[in-house]
Amino acid sequence: MTTLICAAIMVDDPEQGLGDAHAARLAGADLVEFRIDRLFHGEGDDEGAADTLRLVTQSPLPCIVTCRPTYEGGEYDGDDSARISLFESLGASDHPPRYIDVEHQAYARSANLRQKVYLAIDHPAQVRDLSTGLILSAHDFDKRPSDLLGTLASMRESEAAKIVKLAWRARSLRDNIELLELIRERDRPMIALGMGEFGLLSRVLAPKFGGFLTFAGVRERGVTAPGQPTIRELLETYRFRSIGAETRVYGVMGWPVAHSIGPQVHNAGFDAFQHDGVYLPMPIAEGWESFKATVLSLLDAEWLGFRGASVTIPHKEHLVRLAREDTSRTWRVDPLVERLGAANTISVQDDGGVWVSNTDAHGAIAPILRALERDDLPGVRVGVLGSGGAARAVLGGAIDAGADISVFARSLDKAKALVYHLGGRAHTLDAIGDIELDVLVNCTPLGMAGGPDPDASPIDREALRGSRALVMDTVYRPLETPLLQDSRELGLRVIDGSEMFVAQACAQFETWTGVPSHDSHTLFGRIARDFLSNMSED
Repeated sequence: MTTLICAAIMVDDPEQGLGDAHAARLAGADLVEFRIDRLFHGEGDDEGAADTLRLVTQSPLPCIVTCRPTYEGGEYDGDDSARISLFESLGASDHPPRYIDVEHQAYARSANLRQKVYLAIDHPAQVRDLSTGLILSAHDFDKRPSDLLGTLASMRESEAAKIVKLAWRARSLRDNIELLELIRERDRPMIALGMGEFGLLSRVLAPKFGGFLTFAGVRERGVTAPGQPTIRELLETYRFRSIGAETRVYGVMGWPVAHSIGPQVHNAGFDAFQHDGVYLPMPIAEGWESFKATVLSLLDAEWLGFRGASVTIPHKEHLVRLAREDTSRTWRVDPLVERLGAANTISVQDDGGVWVSNTDAHGAIAPILRALERDDLPGVRVGVLGSGGAARAVLGGAIDAGADISVFARSLDKAKALVYHLGGRAHTLDAIGDIELDVLVNCTPLGMAGGPDPDASPIDREALRGSRALVMDTVYRPLETPLLQDSRELGLRVIDGSEMFVAQACAQFETWTGVPSHDSHTLFGRIARDFLSNMSED
């Protein structure tokens, strides 16, 4: 069964609704849902009824008509009987809608209302020649429904329902597992979707498990439910049409992850190198328990096809802890991870074991080696600014490459703690102008868009004057940070933050697919720079 893309359109007037429907067809949607909550106002609204008929008659795609009442998250506050009467007239028209959507809550509480629904749809006992099908739906915009299974059982009792739909606000990634399991166990075509940031997995993976459709917005500002992707995102970023039963699932785990570059880069890589995979944002709220519960749930659901993830702030240390403490499966940990105490890559092996590695160290050192045209760094004096996770990865990679390391931090104690575990010499930031360096790497968030001080450089411009160092920034938003701008103006060579991101992403991609890093580097670099440049322009 091919999972359809349905463009959800909230209609304010018929011209706007039809315009959006044509845009949806051009964007690649298979059908449209006209949400007429604002268009039709109930009994006596002949104009709203006529406008709705026009929408259905002139729609460029097969359509669903939905008039969602306020008690189930919509905007229609009229009488239920009036909207069902409208559905009946649409079903008997010369150009009926493909489906109407009726809430189970209304359908179950009134035999009279059910009888009116039966007059509008095709069903086993229908004596009229009607073609409109019934989507029987239930929604909860706040949480998982308390009586989910009872509601589903009741919905399944209706032989008139061609399609059963369940949607609720996902509380975590784990809700997606239940939603997708419901589709796997369906007794008829089914829609099961998680709303909100945590629910994207269920929307994108619907074709992997035979979901009837997934909803998408024509444009970002026109979505009709929280967390709904656009048609373009589904087709271009997530390669929705290529997802099938054997597609492997990957993602980026962290908090927040909504604006990660990872989906653009890795999904393009899967396409270019013909790897049957899809890479998604996987938000996991802060805290060890959230991380542990989510990752173990994904691993336990073997049918899901979860095969790997990039792990970012604040869960890199949590991944190492999980690998050490979980005894339910075999974990293999890279020796570099043991030294750094942090990991950024999960790779699930064919035997069910899990390989844990850290590609950040490689990501930091590979661009430096290319810029210096070297294979290693013996005798090269590398200065690392900062004492956090990024600094730890850079320090570990530089030491493995044989570099002579100096760590500079605002807190001398933090710098000493870092070198105590990994090696090097500790200094305060104000000592940076007194030490001759060949390479200087910023691992602080200063200069990062949305960070603590986006207009600041971690180093005073005068401290750079007279230096001959290669300057690298691990910040990649924006690509041209204040530090890199100062360095360029002083004639120094620079490496922007996209280089580290690309190098570590290529190493992750190789871990998952076997494609050598050097084969994916050019593609990943182009995509990352284009994406980041466009973000800067926005």
